[in-house]
Amino acid sequence: MGGTRVPKDSLRVEAYGNVDELNSVLGIARAFLNDNELDALLAELQMDLFVVGADLASFGEHQQRGVPRITKEKVAELEGTIDKLERELKPLKAFILPGGGVPGSILHNARTVARRAERRIVTLSKVEKVNDQMVPYMNRLSDLLFVMARVANHRVNKGDVEWHPKQ
Repeated sequence: MGGTRVPKDSLRVEAYGNVDELNSVLGIARAFLNDNELDALLAELQMDLFVVGADLASFGEHQQRGVPRITKEKVAELEGTIDKLERELKPLKAFILPGGGVPGSILHNARTVARRAERRIVTLSKVEKVNDQMVPYMNRLSDLLFVMARVANHRVNKGDVEWHPKQ
């Protein structure tokens, strides 16, 4: 943003590139999802991820006026959505394996992409200024995607598959 040229492998480009990849994975999940509530939520998250990308691309030395930013309120919205969706799930008593139906499996994959994006943002934040709400937002987003994967599976009667280590 702002016309400044940066290398393709800069930490900032790597961070918002991972966010872009996450947005694409959410689009794939939506293509397979047959759940209006979760689809609407994913559509909203995709819009938010454009804000995340713009925020990352235009913060610190690249800061520009009028670019939307991730806020504490957005983080709180994610937390509220997690709480709401978790009400229809049984509490976890073990680690679960990613999988289930196609949409749930894709949402599990989206969670891992969100975690990678979060790690890249943390790395970037060690060398450049980053919105201080970015890491909490990405952390809560990955938690939300985990819950959404479980809900998507639950709603199509695909239960969680617990991981039990071999003795």
